[in-house]
Amino acid sequence: MTTQTETIKSASAETFSIAVLGGGSFGTAIANIVAGNGHDTRQWMRDPERASNCREMGENHYYLPGVPLHPDLKITCELEEAIDGCQIVFVAIPSKSFREVVRRVAPLLEPGTMLISTTKGIEHDSFHLMSDILREETRDMRVGVLSGPNFAKEIVEGHYTATVIASDDEVLCSRIQKVLHSETFRVYSSGDVFGVELAGALKNIYAIVTGMAVALNRGQNTISLLITRALAEMMRFAEAMGADPMTFIGLAGVGDLILTCSSDLSRNYRVGYLVGKGRPLEQAVAEIGQVAEGVNTVRLIKHKADELGVYMPLVSAIHAILFEERPIPEVIRELMSGAQTFDVAYSAKP
Repeated sequence: MTTQTETIKSASAETFSIAVLGGGSFGTAIANIVAGNGHDTRQWMRDPERASNCREMGENHYYLPGVPLHPDLKITCELEEAIDGCQIVFVAIPSKSFREVVRRVAPLLEPGTMLISTTKGIEHDSFHLMSDILREETRDMRVGVLSGPNFAKEIVEGHYTATVIASDDEVLCSRIQKVLHSETFRVYSSGDVFGVELAGALKNIYAIVTGMAVALNRGQNTISLLITRALAEMMRFAEAMGADPMTFIGLAGVGDLILTCSSDLSRNYRVGYLVGKGRPLEQAVAEIGQVAEGVNTVRLIKHKADELGVYMPLVSAIHAILFEERPIPEVIRELMSGAQTFDVAYSAKP
């Protein structure tokens, strides 16, 4: 009798050389999955001391303490060693450093390499998504993005999880599905690269405001209100930007939104919580000690929404609190006294 494990291994019997660029929690989780599926897997970390520490301890103590790394996972601080001969490269680098790393990697890549961004952010002081940067900085590569409701800690602990691989390259989608699929990790596909990537960036904003609400001891009614109105804003913005708003009712949209807005495992949620407790933004970010992509994203989305004339009252409110130093109670009063419009903007009726 064939077991589920045997079926999965048979479905992904073809093996590849795969690099994961980035030593953070999600990059480590992806590297562990891929190595566990029998692929030649290298994880690149910028910091030589941290790479050495991970090799010696057999775990990424800084980001995922107590989680053993797969014994076949190779960790290096040398880009050439990580990239050499790889057919697939996952780029799990914070948005502020993403372009610089991709620019360094580009000369090392073979034509036709599959480049997969896992970064849920927008480039600082521009409106470039990570897939834009991959295309701008490389030539003749096959590009995709990976996004979904995926806390790295829960992935490595074996909790049932699903994500989305988005690309206009169907072969790429199929290959990434096979490379990542395990008994506890499912990968769905999408052709809406822009929508999936935009959803991953936008939801970080709203995790900040739900963190604030919890810090202010607001109830579940308030959290539900924030999440559903956040989704409405995301879909309005997506449509204005040319993405498919229906993408936002899937895993990369509402799935990731619910996850990020409901748990203190989210860095953006924790930033919002600390600000809600009275910490200045800079102190809150410093206390988290890791990149919270939503802080930069708030500024960029506020500017773009104003430019396009998209109604996004929650984004405006978060911006007012974080960057205009307006008191939270005052901003809340303005939100609750705003125009009461239609609940659902989209209908299945012709």
